Amino acid sequence: MEKKLTKRLWFNILLFNFMGGVAWNVENMYFNTFLYNSVYAGASAEAIAGTMSPTTAISRMVALSAITAVLTTFIMGTLSDKMKKRKVFISVGYIAWGIVTGLFGFISRDTIASITGLTDAAGVLTATVWAVIVMDMLMTFMGSTSNDSAFNAWVTDVTTPASRPKVETAFTFIGFLAMGAVMGVGTLAQAGTITYKAFFIILGVVVTLCGVVGLFLLEDPEIKTKEPEKKSTYWSDLFFGFRPSVVVKNSRLYLTLASVCLFNVAFQVFFPYLFVYLQYVILPANEGLNFLSAGVLIPAVLAVAALVAGVVILMKLSGKNKAYGFIPAVICMVIGLGVLSTTKNIVGVLIGVAPTVVGYLVLTIQLNAAIRDFIPVGKAGLFQGIRMIFVVLIPMVVGPFVGDIACRSSNITYINEYGVETIVPAASMFLYSAIIALLVFIPLGILIKKGFKVEENND
Repeated sequence: MEKKLTKRLWFNILLFNFMGGVAWNVENMYFNTFLYNSVYAGASAEAIAGTMSPTTAISRMVALSAITAVLTTFIMGTLSDKMKKRKVFISVGYIAWGIVTGLFGFISRDTIASITGLTDAAGVLTATVWAVIVMDMLMTFMGSTSNDSAFNAWVTDVTTPASRPKVETAFTFIGFLAMGAVMGVGTLAQAGTITYKAFFIILGVVVTLCGVVGLFLLEDPEIKTKEPEKKSTYWSDLFFGFRPSVVVKNSRLYLTLASVCLFNVAFQVFFPYLFVYLQYVILPANEGLNFLSAGVLIPAVLAVAALVAGVVILMKLSGKNKAYGFIPAVICMVIGLGVLSTTKNIVGVLIGVAPTVVGYLVLTIQLNAAIRDFIPVGKAGLFQGIRMIFVVLIPMVVGPFVGDIACRSSNITYINEYGVETIVPAASMFLYSAIIALLVFIPLGILIKKGFKVEENND
């Protein structure tokens, strides 16, 4: 494999990463609002009382989706390695992923009532909620098959240690672009300018078209192994990453995964509650403030400049010695979170955001690149499920749980649009996050001692 990525490879890497980000952001950001604004909207008080609450439905959907993602990545990632095929999993998976996304637009209480023949309002609402949850699990299956397992393994196959930091940097910023694109269309759906049906269909179509493009542009890389090929069964490969001998032999990989896991847990402590916190805590605390005034715009510009400069400087330092970049990145994240835990003033928030984001971006880029470096050559698919446990499952279960404890400890409430008193997220969640972020030093310190030197994939 050539060390320099061709223009065609770059196009495929960026295209499939962007469209994957679009599909995941639709699920992570707008299925919740879809439940609130469409499925539960207009339902009678009796119907809502006779089924699960919207928050319970969301929590179940998130949990079942996370479990589905991890199990799927194990099963399909191992299968793609066994078949030594990536293209079919990626292309066909994206096509199906987009179709399932579009089908969400057709879910409504009326549709479910006509299909099931139910007439009881509570029964119809319950069936509709579960239809959304099951469809979300199906969408997750398609996304984890095509993106989490096959595409991530394909990227590992076609890149080298020299090119991976650049690819991971591109992934980070492409992720923000995908989020912005989805929010741009999603805002129209939330405001009622377009229907949720149109929203899901539009984004589903573009994801499907990406899969069609892949049928013509993607190529299966030659998957090589450094050791002679040994006969193994699918089931033995499925649990390959759990073998103690594999863990010991690939200790640097698991230390990297532990580091990624801890800082993602720290991130998930506050992220699920962030938009509510901004809406019900930060904005009221700064009520009457002109956000276009020089007193806000100048600190905002300086925060962005500090963010960009911090990322560039730490990335350059990481290129010379990983410890020079990693340790300051954790310190930046902890300091930023500490500032956010002590202030509600918009200028103070901007000051806290800059180092927090700098630390998070540098750790994300460099540690994700290190994960690809440390995965044994030719076994990228076998480790995608292991990666999902550390990157998705544990952070999405532990982080929000800790954040919930932090928010409940504040005992601050507001009356929501349903007339129900609800707990407001508190600044203390950032302090809890900072404490967990400090734990990253444990696996990261051991990893730095072991070193980051790896051989190229084509050696």
